[in-house]
Amino acid sequence: MHRLAPGIAAGTSLGISDVLAKIVLLGGVDVVSMLSFRSLVGLAFVATWFRFGRHAAANTQVRVISMVVGIIFAGLIFCLFKSIATIDVPTAVLSYFTYPLLTGLTAALAGLEPLRWKGMVCAVVAFCGLALLIDVHPAGFAVAGVVYAIGAAGCRTAVLLVTRAYLVGADARLTTWYSMLSSTIIFVLASSAQQAWTMPQSGLGWSCLIALSLATTAAILFVFLSTVRIGAFRTAVIMHLEPLTATILSGFVLGEIFTPMQALGMVVMLGGLIAFQV
Repeated sequence: MHRLAPGIAAGTSLGISDVLAKIVLLGGVDVVSMLSFRSLVGLAFVATWFRFGRHAAANTQVRVISMVVGIIFAGLIFCLFKSIATIDVPTAVLSYFTYPLLTGLTAALAGLEPLRWKGMVCAVVAFCGLALLIDVHPAGFAVAGVVYAIGAAGCRTAVLLVTRAYLVGADARLTTWYSMLSSTIIFVLASSAQQAWTMPQSGLGWSCLIALSLATTAAILFVFLSTVRIGAFRTAVIMHLEPLTATILSGFVLGEIFTPMQALGMVVMLGGLIAFQV
């Protein structure tokens, strides 16, 4: 069980951060300002991380590709939190979690990995679960929220495929540092361009923003540790704790309760996703 602990901590931390982000956004903080603060905290975290472990070195190719990944990641996290700002947290995060399907299907089309009929059936089941979840959404549902979430999933797919193609074997600390460096620069420049940093106006808002920043940066370390201990595949499956945690916590904290039909859609989708990866 202790071997699974880092993966469980990573998925749980990300689910908690999704709910914290919703609280921060409801407090009047805009997405770009929130991500700028979070990115700066993350950059400081990774810089500290370098002080531990073996000496890290990267060639020019790893640095350049990692920074490109960071640019894509900036689009990913912007779209994800715009989705969370637009619709309820469970629907946003579950829509975003179509990325394992998109990654598998894209890899199959590109000839990187085979896609068997069982995988295709699982993909169809998962998409049906998502359709069920969206179709019975309460009145006031914003299509833009799901569009943002699918956009985040597309960016996530690009990040995974580029990483798989060009960064296998590279030091995870270095790839994280350079990718986070480029994404942080983008968010800080965007915040400067809009000439306004909208920060929290209450102690609760600041507490949630700081907790959000720490939770997401800690998740980076937990994912790294989990990948080393149990491998990338089992870590990816455990990461489905993120939408589950976000769904349960948003019900208690935000009052975003699922109807029985939506809950069924969530179960079908998560089951299809896990089966697809298996």
